[in-house]
Amino acid sequence: MSEPQPATARPSRRGTLPRSDLPAWRRTIRYYVSRLLITAVVRLLLDVRVEGRERFARRPAIYCFSHLGWTDPFILMTVLPLRPRLFFFGPKEEDMSTGGRNRLMSWTGASVPFKPGRNDLLDTVRRVEAVFAAGGVLAIAGEGRIHVHESEITPLQEGTAYFALRSGLPIIPVAISGNSWLKFRRRIRVRIGEPVAPEGRPSREAVEVLTVRTWTALRAMVADAPDFPATSGFFGWLTEVFNDWTGDPDADRERAAQREAARRRA
Repeated sequence: MSEPQPATARPSRRGTLPRSDLPAWRRTIRYYVSRLLITAVVRLLLDVRVEGRERFARRPAIYCFSHLGWTDPFILMTVLPLRPRLFFFGPKEEDMSTGGRNRLMSWTGASVPFKPGRNDLLDTVRRVEAVFAAGGVLAIAGEGRIHVHESEITPLQEGTAYFALRSGLPIIPVAISGNSWLKFRRRIRVRIGEPVAPEGRPSREAVEVLTVRTWTALRAMVADAPDFPATSGFFGWLTEVFNDWTGDPDADRERAAQREAARRRA
């Protein structure tokens, strides 16, 4: 099935692309080098399969992906086309220069800054518009935080729908399954869903409706995903090393119990 033609993004007069402090040629080199190196590492460690390649965006669009762990962006960097250029919204950090994951994402120039502790919504919107004006696609972890079960989608935050309605661009749901606990050569399934077209202006009601439509699409795409037992050793450590906890005490306790059970089996 051919991809519907999205509306043209509005140009941004004041927004800047990530790492605009670097010359354009250097940002381009970093983009391609990081994509190729990350793809080589992910392909070596995991068996990544893609369903729905025909739905890859050929023009500016928003990928809304399910969020099982810190490896999600790197799996997407492995499977999504090099063009249009891929950017990620976040992670939500005050300082992208702290932490190995943040420094890596900042170095690649693929991360659109979002500082949750500051009142910079307008600047954030302008940065997102700059991505679309440059012909890029934006990937957003719609759930905001990781969770426990492969077949679940937690409530989506409203930013994805707001950006889609403001720009007139479609949301493409992406369901990643198999990486809640990593294991050598474990099969990772990436499903690309049918684009969800925005309708109307970014009013509160329109944002809520589009958010529910996107959640429903993602939920159907992961419904048959099996849960995996926690792993121990190197891959157990690799699963957890950069993960942010969900903030849900019950989910945190369940994940900690899974980790302890894996340690005892080892």
